[in-house]
Amino acid sequence: MKLAVKEGCFGYRDGTQILDHVNFEAESGDLIAVLGPNGAGKTTMLRCTLGFLRWTSGESTLDGRPIRTIPARELWQTIAYVPQARNFSSAATAEETVLLGRNAHLSVFSQPKQSDVDFTHALMERLHILPLAKKSCSEMSGGELQMVLIARALAAEPKILVLDEPESNLDFRNQLIVLETMSDLARQGITVIFNTHYPDHALRRSNKALLLHKRGKALFGETHRIVTEENIRNAFHVRTVIGEIETDERIYRSILPLELAGEAVEMAPDEDRIATVSIILPDDAQAEQVNAILHEYSRFLVGRMGLPYRKAGVHIINVTLDAPKAEITALTEALSRLERCSVKATFAG
Repeated sequence: MKLAVKEGCFGYRDGTQILDHVNFEAESGDLIAVLGPNGAGKTTMLRCTLGFLRWTSGESTLDGRPIRTIPARELWQTIAYVPQARNFSSAATAEETVLLGRNAHLSVFSQPKQSDVDFTHALMERLHILPLAKKSCSEMSGGELQMVLIARALAAEPKILVLDEPESNLDFRNQLIVLETMSDLARQGITVIFNTHYPDHALRRSNKALLLHKRGKALFGETHRIVTEENIRNAFHVRTVIGEIETDERIYRSILPLELAGEAVEMAPDEDRIATVSIILPDDAQAEQVNAILHEYSRFLVGRMGLPYRKAGVHIINVTLDAPKAEITALTEALSRLERCSVKATFAG
């Protein structure tokens, strides 16, 4: 299933242009982060994409069909939308709110069955919000309500999930719950699109990114090609450094803001580097996925060695590449998105 925006433009009647020729495609299994400074139109872009607002020009399509021609019930059986919690008000309890998400699977006059209630409770327990079941949404904190709205969307079992700043108002623990839930859904083949104020979350979780500028410009592509020091400086007017944090299992990329800045100068071309990427899998179950990812980078491979270590119940793979650093980084990030896969890259001096 593919959700696409083609040449999407949006502006106000006074001539103010918010979005200018936005293009992106979201396919099954994609986890797409939407980034941009305040006022760049991130929420507006989502609302236009889903048909809540009408594009000034351009269109949104679902498997090639214009969104606006799809009957509402059919559309919302496929797509679930999670707005920002501050825009939601209800006196219903958390349990009642999440159960509403099951309506997409009920006929017009039917009532939820016990299986729907059981599904709701299991989902709330997965998101660690079952203790809120009888609490009124009107009495919740912003973070609690955000988690309830995410659960309501997931209760519909959508094929496409769209979230507007899902980590806002959440503490570290709940941010991780939401991020891991999104990653799990993407691994299951569900398409996930989320607005975020956290470039780190885009780097660590998304495989694609859409970066919006206040002038309406939009960049879309693989995350490692879009979320760069140069592009972040152009969009946010902030000088940053993208560094690496090493743990026992893998290396994480992170963005550190340094100072306010003007637009970046053009970066020098990325030169080829020699590197070894080490991969440890818990078993052979993911070998097929690893092979598929490595195949995409076969033109850069110099050598490969793999062997099972039965005593520890793991499979170890080492590959050597001669490639631009950006390509090696993209490979390690693609591998690191696999569940329980430990991966590190070591570069020659």
